[in-house]
Amino acid sequence: MSQTDTAIVDWRTFSQARAELGAGFVRILSYFREDGTKSVAAIEQAMRKLDATALVIPAHTLKGEALQFGAEPLGALAEQIEQVARRCIETRQSPSELIEVVVRLRPLFEQTLAMFDRETNPLVDRRPAFGRKMPAQSLSRA
Repeated sequence: MSQTDTAIVDWRTFSQARAELGAGFVRILSYFREDGTKSVAAIEQAMRKLDATALVIPAHTLKGEALQFGAEPLGALAEQIEQVARRCIETRQSPSELIEVVVRLRPLFEQTLAMFDRETNPLVDRRPAFGRKMPAQSLSRA
């Protein structure tokens, strides 16, 4: 895993969720994909309408589900959207200050899903490089 991977997903939390959910893990992770996709779309739609009220529930949902699987930056971004939207509702202001935040949401969500897919795909070779035959080119330099 690269440093970017660990900055986007807390793999300890991810592994803990995987252990706690057991056989239902893959199914529940698929719900995260479905719900998250709907939440991101709803957030984007609400932002196009500058509707602070419509931002709150999908942001709250995305936050909770992301944090359950260790997607800390995604959860933090969703939490920021939720908190600012709530403030905008209370002060009767437009949530336009969230435009840049919402623009970052989909790419981060998709990157997070890609990492989850890579981690849960049974076809991915997870064996360490140790013990594998080195290419002939590398041997000549040794």
